[in-house]
Amino acid sequence: MNGTVNKNLAMLLENSEIDALHSRLSAIQEIQGNPMGVEIKKIGNAFCYSCKNIPGPAFNTVKGLNSEDAGHVDEILEFYRQKEIPVRFELTPAHASTELLHQLHRLGFYQNDFHTTLYMPITELSAPVEDSISIRKMKMHEASTYADIYVQGFQMPAFLKDGVAQNNEVLFDHDQWTFYLATVEGEPAGIGAVFIKDHIATLAAAATLPSSRNRGIQSGLIQQRIYQAYREECSLVVGQAKFGSVSQNNMERAGMRIGYTKAIWMKG
Repeated sequence: MNGTVNKNLAMLLENSEIDALHSRLSAIQEIQGNPMGVEIKKIGNAFCYSCKNIPGPAFNTVKGLNSEDAGHVDEILEFYRQKEIPVRFELTPAHASTELLHQLHRLGFYQNDFHTTLYMPITELSAPVEDSISIRKMKMHEASTYADIYVQGFQMPAFLKDGVAQNNEVLFDHDQWTFYLATVEGEPAGIGAVFIKDHIATLAAAATLPSSRNRGIQSGLIQQRIYQAYREECSLVVGQAKFGSVSQNNMERAGMRIGYTKAIWMKG
């Protein structure tokens, strides 16, 4: 793979992100009684994800919508209307069209945000991790530690910690998922996850404790996951980040390139 951005590569990047979210939410859905209220429905080419008891857009979103889906938009809107969840469309340059954007605009939607998708063909080993940072794989019994760092790193309310732990614990023994813990002087400082399918490694959630920032922890976690992708003979690493964020900058420093900027559309 030469890594030149074209429509086929863009679709590959988008599908890797869909695969990772699909795997995560399918595992959460299988928790006894489905306490998070997860529902996944494919309408046309679009994957509609709903997680009633996890607020926010990360798990309540539409991915894969394309120009062929104009006739399915009303059905998608009804899916979320019944759940009383706002609709959030994630549109990529490979799938968007003037006609689709006009249709969403007529229905009262507007572009609300941008999100960056990055990638890197695997051709060589990444740089070594800083000596001051120790990174190792996590085990299922450490799901609480993962959740604690995640909640603090993303400045979430502390009462969400148990839910975060439960929703990630179900993935710890999953063959396609690997979770990492970064420590500094023996103390937990950061976490990161990677999902691997079809020789593509998708960098999933990563977070650092506020007190441990600016010490190269996220860069180290990125390098570690790229190294895993290399060892498992992946051809590509994919990641997502808020446009212009520290996370995007860290991925670029690790050698990842911008594949495209995704448009986030919501209703006004």
